[in-house]
Amino acid sequence: MSRCKRFEPVPEDVRRAADVLERRYAVSILFASHQGCTRFTEFRRALGTIPPATLVQRLGELERAGVLRRIVRDTRPPHVEYVLTREGLELKELLDALAVWARA
Repeated sequence: MSRCKRFEPVPEDVRRAADVLERRYAVSILFASHQGCTRFTEFRRALGTIPPATLVQRLGELERAGVLRRIVRDTRPPHVEYVLTREGLELKELLDALAVWARA
């Protein structure tokens, strides 16, 4: 006797969001952004062991996903900042809940 449960497939938009967040360090980068990190060196200090190439890759992926915006400041020398977009700010509750769960 087998049980067959009916279920709905995971919606495409949920799969796309999960794909971004499942990347190693992506959630940590978003958490650090909500804590005030905006510059590459700040993220490196906050995340500790992340390889620089991986950080560059994840920042680009989060930018393409629309949760971070890359801003090049016209200073001498020029510097780059990553700020949360409206969509990125909307992830705060999720990240806070994850932090509470992780501490428990």
